[in-house]
Amino acid sequence: MNAAKSFYEFFCPVKVIAGHKALEHMAFELGTLQAQRPLIITDKGVREAGLVRHVEQALEGTAVTLAAVFDDVPADSSVETVRAAAALYRARQCDAIVAVGGGSVMDTARAANILVSEGGDDLHVYAGAHNLTRRLRPLLVIPTTSGTGSETTMVAVISDTERGVKVPFTSRVLMPDAAILDPRMTLALPPYITAMTAMDAMTHAVEAYIGLSANPLSDAYATAAIRKIAENLPRVMEHPNDANARLELAQASTLAGVAFSNSMVGVVHSLGHSLGAVCHLPHGVCMNLFLPYGLSFNASVVGERIGELLLPLVGPRFYAATPDAQRPDKVVTALHHLRDQLWQHCQLPRTLQETGKVRRDQLQRVAELTVDDGSVIYNPREVTVADALELLERAWA
Repeated sequence: MNAAKSFYEFFCPVKVIAGHKALEHMAFELGTLQAQRPLIITDKGVREAGLVRHVEQALEGTAVTLAAVFDDVPADSSVETVRAAAALYRARQCDAIVAVGGGSVMDTARAANILVSEGGDDLHVYAGAHNLTRRLRPLLVIPTTSGTGSETTMVAVISDTERGVKVPFTSRVLMPDAAILDPRMTLALPPYITAMTAMDAMTHAVEAYIGLSANPLSDAYATAAIRKIAENLPRVMEHPNDANARLELAQASTLAGVAFSNSMVGVVHSLGHSLGAVCHLPHGVCMNLFLPYGLSFNASVVGERIGELLLPLVGPRFYAATPDAQRPDKVVTALHHLRDQLWQHCQLPRTLQETGKVRRDQLQRVAELTVDDGSVIYNPREVTVADALELLERAWA
């Protein structure tokens, strides 16, 4: 086990409301924030799936009036989208925002909250780290996938399409007042997206645990997330309508989000960010591709830490029966087995070739981008371009 750290910080002020009737607590939470006219921000896919209706029904008969619904959030949100959402908020005299969706919806809600709280339409004034200091308007988030962990983070990224750049915002005041985890919001999630997002959460938790900034509190969140995903993802693949297992995955995503928000991630995310940029693959697919190879790469430096993950991954009996020296390899084997299960259920790619979207002549560029990615700073082992290229080759087939 690692010695106690001489110094670390841990921060997560987001209230989590989780359960089979969690949505019904929304009106009370808004009331405690002196809000009665929320704007729902979502996307058309979420609305067409009927998920916004669950939120509307939960508010019926309460003191809260749903003032408006903004459902024009694209997959990659933009400055124009944020301005439009803020304009609707002002026109309908709203006093809170409820984000219903995934990462792009939550980023849009955070950025719109900047404009309606600070005034004006120029988001760029507040870009960067810690340029927001005043408390913003009330914000509740309701995730519709179990993977990003965005409900517990303090970051938003918005595209400026005119300038062709992504504009980042980082501030603790961007964190939601509450995250509502209700299995009704993920029951209809297709198997492929369920698996992809869950492996995103698994990677958040694993890299949070083995990274340079891991600490005792993030460790507790990370291992709890790993155990919940390992136990419940196969269950959901077999029984998609298992509301209890869906709730467990939702909680795992949030736990993993808290973990990596405080201890960061590493080379698997750097590879994923770079591959996504070059080949336009979904982030969760990239995480599934690289996770076992990232662990094998880091085993020479943090093998003992990796070995400890065998307990939440496979349970106490197998962990106790496995000699210490074999545990890191068994962790990698367990992840390969999980990936094989997901391939059988929904064809979530395990190799770059299986994606059908990656060319071998693109790997050099992906490797070069990987070593410049911010996440690689927190990886326990230094990563060179040659290292990144070797990892990509291992993930090829």
